[in-house]
Amino acid sequence: MKKSILICLGALLLAACATTNQVALESKTSQVATRNYQTRSFDTTDKVNVMNNIVATMQDLGFVIEKADKEIGTISGFSFTNQTTMTVSVRPQGKSMIVRANASKGTRAITEPQAYQNFFNALSQSLFLTANEVL
Repeated sequence: MKKSILICLGALLLAACATTNQVALESKTSQVATRNYQTRSFDTTDKVNVMNNIVATMQDLGFVIEKADKEIGTISGFSFTNQTTMTVSVRPQGKSMIVRANASKGTRAITEPQAYQNFFNALSQSLFLTANEVL
């Protein structure tokens, strides 16, 4: 009797470990996908210009800028209309600037790629207009 109980417990423990590993793998895959749509590379080495355009883009989208640190490369803002917080970071990588945006509504991260696509489309347009001295 004890032997069969031990075998059942052992099988249960092994099954639990397999499930945990599968969840961890799925979680890593979704994190990579999330990071992919939250990040864009821009062909410029002018960090200050990129950050100024991020501030302008966020304001155009209804965000009130709460904090901007050009040395660290972060900008945070809040949209009262959407009750959304967004933090954008900028870092150099070779001859490009990597921009990553993270948005949340309350305590929940925004995971819809379209929200980030809208932000990056507006930012790309702003950078293009600035580079061509249209603004």
